[in-house]
This record gives sequence, C-alpha cells and structure tokens, in this order.
Amino acid sequence: MFGVGTAMFLSALDQTIVATAMPQIVREFNGLSHLSWVFTAYLLASTVTVPIYGKLSDIFGRRSLYIFGILIFLGGSALSGWSHSMTELILFRALQGIGGGAIMVNSFAIIGDLFPPAERGKWQGLIGGIFGLASIAGPLLGGTITDNASWRWVFYINIPVGIAAMAILASALPKIAHDLKNRSIDILGAFLIAAGLVPLLLALVWGGSEYPWLSWQILSLFGEAAIFLLVFAIVEKNTHDPLLSLDLFKNRVFSVSVITMFFTTMGMFGAILYIPLFAQIITGISATNSGLIMTPMMISLIIASSTSGQIISKTGRYRTLAILGVIITVIAMILFSSVGVHTTSTELFLKMMALGLGLGMTLPIFTLAVQSAFGREKLGEVTAGLQLFRSVGGTVGTAILGGVMNSQLIGNLSNIGDHPFVKMVGQVSPATSLPKTIDANTIQGVLSPESIQSIHNLIAQAPQALQGDLQASFDDFITTIKVAFSSSIDSLFIVGVLVLLIAVVVVFYLPEIPLRKTQRPVMEEIGVELEVELGQADPKREPQI
Repeated sequence: MFGVGTAMFLSALDQTIVATAMPQIVREFNGLSHLSWVFTAYLLASTVTVPIYGKLSDIFGRRSLYIFGILIFLGGSALSGWSHSMTELILFRALQGIGGGAIMVNSFAIIGDLFPPAERGKWQGLIGGIFGLASIAGPLLGGTITDNASWRWVFYINIPVGIAAMAILASALPKIAHDLKNRSIDILGAFLIAAGLVPLLLALVWGGSEYPWLSWQILSLFGEAAIFLLVFAIVEKNTHDPLLSLDLFKNRVFSVSVITMFFTTMGMFGAILYIPLFAQIITGISATNSGLIMTPMMISLIIASSTSGQIISKTGRYRTLAILGVIITVIAMILFSSVGVHTTSTELFLKMMALGLGLGMTLPIFTLAVQSAFGREKLGEVTAGLQLFRSVGGTVGTAILGGVMNSQLIGNLSNIGDHPFVKMVGQVSPATSLPKTIDANTIQGVLSPESIQSIHNLIAQAPQALQGDLQASFDDFITTIKVAFSSSIDSLFIVGVLVLLIAVVVVFYLPEIPLRKTQRPVMEEIGVELEVELGQADPKREPQI
C-alpha cells in the first residue's frame, strides 16, 4: 500500500504543483494565450482514459497496468520538463494525463483487490487523506522549487518518486489472477467514448471563455458529443463484453453513487475554484497566500477521510456517513453563500474546514459502496465509472457556476463606466483610461496592486484641491467593484447549494450492504433477496449457498 499511496500522491500533487509554476512558464514561452491548455490537455487525457483503463485492468490485471501508467506518467513528466515551447508542453501534459488516468482508477481498484469490503474503508480513507496532503504540499513545494530552481523541476521531481513507487509495486504488489475466458477488448466502445467525451469536455472548458455558449463552435461540439455518446450507449447495450456496461445502472448502489457523486462534484468543485480568487479580491491577500487558504479544508478533509474510513471498517456500515457527509457539504456551501466584503480570513478558514469535513466523509465512501456491490471481475469497471462521473461532474460544475458568476458580475457592474471616479480621471488625466466593463477575466487586473498603485500615483500628481475628492471617489469605486464581485460569488454558491440538494435527495436512496470480512462474491453472502433488489439477479433464481 505504500507504493500505491506514493503513486497516488504523485498524481494528486501534479494537479496543484504545476499551477504555481505557470507564471514563469508563461514568461519564458510567451504563451499566455495557451495557458489554459496546459491544464485542459491533462484533464482531457486523464478523464477519457479512465473507463478504458478500468476495463483493461479487469481483463489483464491491475499490477502491470498500474506500473505501465506510472511509466507513461513519468515519461510525460520528463518531456514536460524538457519542453522548449508551449506546444510541446501541452502535448507532453496530455501524455502525463494518459498515465495519470491509470494511476487514479487503479489506486482505488487495487484496494478492492487486496482487502475485503470491511477492511477497505480505512484504506480508502487513507488514499483520500493522501490526496488532501498532496493538495496542501503542491502550492508550497511548487513555490519553493520555482523560486529557488527552475519551473522545469516541478516536473522532474516526479521522476525519482515515481521510480521508487514502481520499484515498491513491482516487488510487493501481488499479481492477482484474472479470468480471461470470454473476455475481450471493446475497441469500438473505447473509440466512441473518447470521441464523445473529448468534444463534451472541450465545450464545457471553452464555453463562455473562448467562445460564447450559443456560438456555432460550442453548439457543434455539444452536438458531436451527443451523437457519439448516443452511439456508444447503443453499441454497449449490444456488446458481449462492453467497456462500460449500461447494466451497471440497474444496480441501485451504483446508480445512486454515480448520480450523487456527479451532483456533489458539480455543485462543489466549481465553487471551490473561486474561493482563492475571492480571498485575493476581497481580503487583499497575495496570490500565493490565497492558495494557502485551501489548507484548512485539506486538513479537515484528511482528518474526516481517515476517521470515517476507520468507522466504516469497524462498523461495516457506510450509508449514514454518506448521507451525513453530503448534508455537511451542503451546510458548508450555505455558509459560503453569505460571504461579503467584510468577510475576514478567519471566517474563510472556518468555512473551509466545514467544507473539508463534508468532503472528507463523502468522497471515499461511494468508491467503497460500488466496489462492495460487485464481484472482483467488475472492480475496475465500476471504479472507473464512478471516477468518470466525478470528473465530468466537476467539469460541468466549473462551467455552469463560472458562467453564473461571470454573468452576475457583468450585470452588477454594467454601469461602472458611469461611476463619478471614471469621469474625474478623464478630466484630470485624459491619457488614463479605465475599463468601461468588468468581468471575471479583467477584475483581477483592475484590482491588482500594480493597478491600484498607479491610481494612487495619479491622485498624488493631481492638483492638491482635487486630491481629497479623487481619493474618496476612488475608494467608493473600489468598494463598488468588491460589493459587485461579492454578490456574484454569493450567486455562485447559491446555485451550488441548489445542485447539492439534488445529491442530498438522491443519497437517501443508497442501499446499505453489510460489508463482508472475506473476499467472497458479495451476493453469495448476503443472499439473493438483496441481489434482486439491486437489480442484479432474476427474482426466480434459487439462492446459491
């Protein structure tokens, strides 16, 4: 498990450590216009490959595929550090994502292979804790490396850690036999799901930022995604050994878990992305310190994840904790919907801790639940299915909630060009122009320390009789922008709460399967009655004792 934890730490660390190096990368490659692609390339590759790796691991075993994924990830890391252009970096980040997809899905599936359901809880909780630890360490480590060495080392640092993880896994991870009889690789299914997910994710990432939501580019991407995913569903329904069987959704544990996770990540991840931005704009802390404001959430996530895992392992029950975790997440989001211009860093820290508590209880439990509802031959497939819905939910949430915030911000500041300060600046210094409109892409520039200092310099150079009025008007100008931004953030969290309430309703339908202390097939132990209830058996079938 040390090797699994190390690989998981590596994959999770990469998602946060790279962000701190981006300013240096942009300066060296002059690639600001392609900045988002450094993250989008990894997201696309890792998300699309998750269901493929999940199925392949069920067929060929997880040990070799896991090591293969780490190897690809390390190759992408080495090449990313070597990159000499933004184009090369984007391509090699995609290669990293191909390896990262194997690491993410197999880390959780291996736990299902090695431990019976009653023991999986504490290990799933440990993996969740490792993810939280990596999220804390990423910004700190990335900042230290970038300031004292080179941005290239945020990629090179993966190599020795990854090699150590591979060595441990190769020597310690048992090779579990898999039944290859009547199993086949669903190549057509893999192509169709990739052809459907790529345009879907691109539409969600580009919509409202690169192109308007109703532009032909975004609508055509959604149309392409709908066609390929519909064909994928038809093909999978009639395939002997599908990549992602639609029959999984007949199992109530699986269907409730994936729907709950989809709406939980949709309502929560999109909002979390804007908390550091809120801290920068409202409280005035630096970009580096705004990343650290996530630390309380990650600490409480680690504690809650580990503790809930231990409770599940001792009691053999998970349903109550799953419901409680989603409810706490909703409460935390409600608390965030009241943030404003007078919110302090301390208040943000406390709200972040509440959010981490809910997420720490929620995220590992549903992986445990779906794995417990199926035999070992389906572990990779069901784990990948849950991971896929989690990733897509987060992407959908980021797009929708970001759109809500931006539209509200533009509406709130639609008349900012008529503010008295704008007119006064035009009179005092005609060469100085202030923006007539402000949105989520420009607000940081308007409120940046450099921009504010330039205005202070302008006021200092104005006639002394006007300086007092200019300063008072400028203070009101800044307050107006902050209040408008705070109001738009509140709208974002309110929509997030509404989305999470769907998850609350759905999670109450989650069945409770008593967790076994053996690795026998689940339905042999708890009886055909529950198997029928979950939609996995013919009601007329006789019990197998």
